[in-house]
Amino acid sequence: MKPCKLSLLLCSALLMYQSAFPQAKWTLEQCISYAKENNLQVKQMELGEQQAENNLQAAKMEYLPSVNASMGHNMSWGRSVNLNDLEIVENKLSQSSSMSLSASLPLFEGLRKQNNIKSTQKQLEIARTNTAEQKDNISIAVVKGYLQVLLCKEIERCAQQSYNSVASQLKTTEELVEAGSQTYSSLLEIKSQLANEKLQLVTASNNTSSAMLELAQLLNLPNDGSFDIAVPESNLLPPAIGQDELEEIFSTAEGLPRIRKAELALQQSKLQYKMQKGAALPTISFSAGYSTFYSDNQRTAFFTQFDNNRNPSMGFSLNIPIFNNWRNNTAIRNARSNMESSRIGLEISRQELMKEIQLAFNQAQSSYNKMEAAAGNRDAAMESFKLTQEKFNLGMLNGTDYSTAKANLFKAESEWLQSKYQYIFQHKILDYYRNVPLTL
Repeated sequence: MKPCKLSLLLCSALLMYQSAFPQAKWTLEQCISYAKENNLQVKQMELGEQQAENNLQAAKMEYLPSVNASMGHNMSWGRSVNLNDLEIVENKLSQSSSMSLSASLPLFEGLRKQNNIKSTQKQLEIARTNTAEQKDNISIAVVKGYLQVLLCKEIERCAQQSYNSVASQLKTTEELVEAGSQTYSSLLEIKSQLANEKLQLVTASNNTSSAMLELAQLLNLPNDGSFDIAVPESNLLPPAIGQDELEEIFSTAEGLPRIRKAELALQQSKLQYKMQKGAALPTISFSAGYSTFYSDNQRTAFFTQFDNNRNPSMGFSLNIPIFNNWRNNTAIRNARSNMESSRIGLEISRQELMKEIQLAFNQAQSSYNKMEAAAGNRDAAMESFKLTQEKFNLGMLNGTDYSTAKANLFKAESEWLQSKYQYIFQHKILDYYRNVPLTL
């Protein structure tokens, strides 16, 4: 079989398979999980975690001694000294080789290494909290986008039902005009209303497509038209929140990554302050070495000279900082200021969190009240439309009254849906502050 025919058959089989087995729709939990794993900003944060882990490993390795080895070969002309008899040699090429091995280990540095390890551990925890915070932000954005798609789908469904209702009413009106119960102008008004309903339906469908595209882009999914979300079958409407829940929400929110990050920054600044104070203390170091050499001025063999010229060494050193152009004192003062700045930053983070929770709490209550009022307005508009439709079918009202009642009903339903999903979103924000999983 030719390659082109084989490719056509495979493509046809793939299309038939996709038609027979449509792709599963995404739930909110799946969207959030996928976004956390594939978001590019999250991947950058995870790379920051790896760097922090590398820095921590390097800080631990500072406890090991520094070991260095060197080898060299020298050639010289002119006057030199014969190491055998200490005679001066004139105008002769002299060659020598040397080898050395040295090791050094600081014994005391003002607890700098211990504090440095603790500081890098805090930095690793900060990097992890940065990743967790970014994942939280992505999750909230996905919830907002997901609810926006659900809202657009419901408005589109209402627009479709409204269109079908007016289309059915058009047939009824044609029969009423033929029977003489309604005027021909009423029929024209119903046709005009049907055109408006068609425009509303197209607009609602376009809004759904736009919301779906924005959610797919947020998930970094390809725009191939295959992405769709699952509409929950259960009631999405959460219960009303009580005023007594505010303190409980704030207490739980103290464990959010942003607060944890500020706490870690304060702990790290304290360790940095200790490190700068330790830098002003004396340091004690231990060193050891081993060296040997070979010279062609000596009349013994190469390896024999290396064995005879061995020179092991060992020593201790004490370094006392006395005056370093005030650098140590300046570093200590700056570290103290940074520690106080971190403490203030923690208080600022807590204050901002409290303000955000209060604002979200008030918005949730306002959204709930607005939703209740919108529900009452929707029910009243529905009853009004039913009554208007009955009167219109009896010839007691004209097409203008019917169109006005129908438009008012769709507007009331749209306002109720918008207030409903706004309340659901605000409630999910409070769930985030309460450390409750973001699910539907």
